[in-house]
Amino acid sequence: MAKSAINRVLAPLDVKIVRSNEQPHDWRNVQTFIPFEPTLKAAHEAGLSVGDYIDTVMNRIPGATQATIDQMSRLGVFAGKIDTVVEIGPGSGRYLEKTLAACSPKRYEIYETAGPWADYVAQTYNVILQPTNGRTMAPTPDNSVDLVQAHKVFSATPFLTTARYWIEMCRVLRAGGFAVFDIVTEASMDPATVTRWVSSQGIDSTYPAMMPRATTVDFFASRGCSLVGSFLIPMGPGTTDTYVFRKN
Repeated sequence: MAKSAINRVLAPLDVKIVRSNEQPHDWRNVQTFIPFEPTLKAAHEAGLSVGDYIDTVMNRIPGATQATIDQMSRLGVFAGKIDTVVEIGPGSGRYLEKTLAACSPKRYEIYETAGPWADYVAQTYNVILQPTNGRTMAPTPDNSVDLVQAHKVFSATPFLTTARYWIEMCRVLRAGGFAVFDIVTEASMDPATVTRWVSSQGIDSTYPAMMPRATTVDFFASRGCSLVGSFLIPMGPGTTDTYVFRKN
C-alpha cells in the first residue's frame, strides 16, 4: 500500500516505482490490461472484491461500477425478465459481478481477449467464455439476447472496431432487449477536461477514443433500436457517456 501511495504522488511526473522482479504496467497503453496476479493479491490483502478494489484503490472512484448498474436499473434495464446476457470485454468481471446481483440470467456469455482474466471470470462466476477475435460475436445466435453490454471498452477501441461491435450488438438482441455501453462523446469533453486528458496521456495513446453522440443514436435507430436514456459516469480525469438502447 505504501508503494501505491508513492506511485500516486509520482504519477503526474510519469514516474513509477516497481519491485525489481515486477514488470511495470503502462496505464496509457490500451493494448495491455490490468495486471492479473498482482491485482488479485492486492484486492485480497485489502479485503475487497476485485471490482471494488479496482474502483476504490486503482481508479480512485469508489462506487463507480455500482453507480452504472443503478442508473441502468433506473432506466428499466432490469425491470423485466432477463434470461441471456452477453458482455463484451468484462475484464476483471466488476460489471459482471454487479449485473448478476441485479438480475438472474440463465445464461451469461463473455467475449474477452485478456487470457488470464477471461479464464478467471469464467471460472469465478460460472459464465460462458466464447471464442473471441476482438471484432465479432459470431457464436451468439441472432435475436437471442436480453441484455448486451460493454463497459469501459469503446472508450479505447478504434472507430471500426466499435462500429463492428455495434452491428453485432444489434444482431444478437431480441425484440425488447437492451444494449448498454459507454463512449466518450462531446458531452464528456469540455475544454478543461480536454486539457486534463492531454496532460495525463502519452503522445501515442488511442485512449480516450471519441465518438459523436449523433452518430451513435442515428446508427442504432437505423437498426431498430431506440434510445432509452444516457448518463455520465466518472472515468480518469473526465467522464464517459453511457447509453441505453432498446430494440423495437
